[in-house]
Amino acid sequence: MVNYFLVSVSNRENLDLCIKHCLAGFTDSINGVWAFCEINEGDYVSFLYAAKAHNLYQVVEKVAYRDADKLPPWKPITFPISRKTYHFPFRLRLKLVRKFEESLIRAEFAYVAENLLLRGGYRKTHFQADQTTLQSVSQMGSAVSRDKCEELVLEAREFVPKFTTNRSMVSPPHVFPFREVILQSAIRQHLSSVNHLRSFLEKIGIDEVDASKLEVLGEKALAEGHIDIFIKQAVPIGVSKRIIVEVKIGEARRADFEQVSAYLNEFGPECLGAVIIAREFAKRASEEFEEKIASVRYTISCDLSKPQTFEQIQDL
Repeated sequence: MVNYFLVSVSNRENLDLCIKHCLAGFTDSINGVWAFCEINEGDYVSFLYAAKAHNLYQVVEKVAYRDADKLPPWKPITFPISRKTYHFPFRLRLKLVRKFEESLIRAEFAYVAENLLLRGGYRKTHFQADQTTLQSVSQMGSAVSRDKCEELVLEAREFVPKFTTNRSMVSPPHVFPFREVILQSAIRQHLSSVNHLRSFLEKIGIDEVDASKLEVLGEKALAEGHIDIFIKQAVPIGVSKRIIVEVKIGEARRADFEQVSAYLNEFGPECLGAVIIAREFAKRASEEFEEKIASVRYTISCDLSKPQTFEQIQDL
């Protein structure tokens, strides 16, 4: 199943450059590489700027370039508080599919708009929307028969970003620390396989729903916080069945179980179950909440004490 993302753009100049060249770029930060890992070739994206969604594109190619400080089209960004300057090594080459400029107040964007509102603004590089949103935007504006983009040809060396738990080997943008958001993304994409999702549901004792009818989404904002992975029916009829997944890179503690329990209360009876995926679990908390929240340990087959690619990390 292809996914649909809204990619946040920092200013109007950058938006114009993205549209002109059919190109999305992410900074050499952990959030930038996270977005780059999240979005795959074949997925669909729109640009998000000034509370409007701009155009619909399909991702044709993902490329990471060395020496991004020397590459067009975007200028470096310096954040006033941290004083850090970022460049754009992580890029998506896009194909324009539909042309539109639509406000997020439209009902069709409710899934993304709710996330924005509950998070208090953008504060993220990207937002994943559901299949219902993708179906709606696929009918907005006008279809484009020819790609009217001005292709940007770059003579630059490529690389593949890697991740490690060894701090001495961290060297962005080539090697990043292994963070929880990277683990979340790896698990989400792993569960996006119907076979993997079916096995996962069997493991946690959920058999009321067909895995092939579900979609696995990234962060979902709630009044109580935000869910790391949100599994829901792609086309709900009558009842919208949902499953909550919380991811912890280390030990899941009592506060994590209490937080997930609050999510369950907020969703009510439409929630089929909740799961915490972690490396270890606080024994008392796990036993106390075991009737409400399943505990699943993750293992990564590669050795993260050495730099590993995202694809290697996905081999869970």
